[in-house]
Amino acid sequence: MKPLSLVWAMIAVVAVAGATAEAAPKKKFHFELTAVTPKPEVKPEVAKAATPRIEAQVKKVFETHPQLVDKLEGAPDPKTNAEGYRKYLATKGIASAYAVTVELTDASEEVGPFDDKPNAQRLVIHIGIHMLGETIPGRTMGFTGDGKATIKQEVGMKIRDRDREYTWDQAAELAVEDAMAKVFQQLTAPPKKK
Repeated sequence: MKPLSLVWAMIAVVAVAGATAEAAPKKKFHFELTAVTPKPEVKPEVAKAATPRIEAQVKKVFETHPQLVDKLEGAPDPKTNAEGYRKYLATKGIASAYAVTVELTDASEEVGPFDDKPNAQRLVIHIGIHMLGETIPGRTMGFTGDGKATIKQEVGMKIRDRDREYTWDQAAELAVEDAMAKVFQQLTAPPKKK
């Protein structure tokens, strides 16, 4: 083989290897939501509005995220058969499973004037959450992720229930999205060299 042909063949092999590495499937995980609780500092009336929305959004993400396996049909009980559970995860191509708790760390609702508009107000909803994932089985710390969102909505002088609900829903969705992005950065990061 001529030297130039050899160089082109090596380039082709490297290109194919690089394309294969990029096309490698992403790791799959299983998340189980164990609780969504507000911190004691969060006002009860605000926690009442935020907590169910956060819980609903977390469940929705756990069911629909492309890297999460929602149901583990026929999995052994991790409490009584840890080794069998680990083998089950491996045969299903699931990198690991986590019990996830979510804490509502901050939530607020404010209403104030909207710039120079005399017939409008601004509704401001802020939500902060903290996610903690513990491995199943074993219950060792697997990941954390904090998410925050602030939504500002122009409303009339009388705030309609659907405006308030929409704004709370949007803040919950964005806070969970923010936390999940941080969680997956941790889970997909290459292992640290020792």
